[in-house]
Amino acid sequence: MKGKSILITGAGGFTGMHACEYFAGIGMQVYASVRHLDTNVLFGEKIVCDMMHKEQIYAMVRQLQPDYVLHLAGRNSVPESWKEPVSYLETNVMSTFYLLDALREIPKCRTLVIGSKLKFDIRVTSQPPHPYSLSKTMQQMAVNTWVHLFGQFIMLAEPSNLIGPGPSTGICALLARKMVQVERNVTVEPFRLSSTEETRDFLDIRDAVRAYRIILENGKQGQSYPIESGKLLRLGEVFQTFQHYARTPIPVEVAGNDAGIHAPVHHANPFVMNELGWQARIPFDRSVQDIIQYFRNQ
Repeated sequence: MKGKSILITGAGGFTGMHACEYFAGIGMQVYASVRHLDTNVLFGEKIVCDMMHKEQIYAMVRQLQPDYVLHLAGRNSVPESWKEPVSYLETNVMSTFYLLDALREIPKCRTLVIGSKLKFDIRVTSQPPHPYSLSKTMQQMAVNTWVHLFGQFIMLAEPSNLIGPGPSTGICALLARKMVQVERNVTVEPFRLSSTEETRDFLDIRDAVRAYRIILENGKQGQSYPIESGKLLRLGEVFQTFQHYARTPIPVEVAGNDAGIHAPVHHANPFVMNELGWQARIPFDRSVQDIIQYFRNQ
């Protein structure tokens, strides 16, 4: 991919910042698409484009003629989607339709759309659990439709909970922020855990971006790729890991009383893109240390 061009939408976000750095680092021409002119872009050429504006997207694609596209732009908060359901559909679904349709003019372009494991299976139910799930399910339908009807080379990635250094809004970043505030003697409310027994798969953002590169280069047209670390952690374990590296105790409250309750057995998907030769490399412990260091440096 060295010497080729890649358009990265949502380049100002947590994943976008890491993606721009990574793809620039392997010698690609990076076009970093952001919505606002004042968005800071450290790697690549900044391109200002409102992904809700169809004509701007068409003009951007026509001008850049990218070899690859990594579509990260969108909104990803479940609670927020309840408050602004239509906005989530516009942002996650219509921007994808606009982008994919614009790319019909470049049939050789390989495109990777970043989906979500929170989508629902329309073969099982027609009732989504929340508006965000509906938007990501419809986004996947857009990908499948454009592959089927127009033969475009589009793929879908479904990462697990992404963590790592940077301005994330996930649980690990929230814990690190709280921890650093306490270390600086800032009076804060206790960190609220929904449960200590709930399990999640956590994947370092740097491993995820490396997976995106492998999919873009070697993935199969129309294929959906789950990207996971393959290791499930209880939220209680996550909190204890942060507490281990904290310089002072982190105040915490558990929303539910799950003492003595065993967590249900969940099995992380062992497949994790084995057919493409990818596996997660960065252990959770190192991710936590890097996250903490990031927020201590702020």
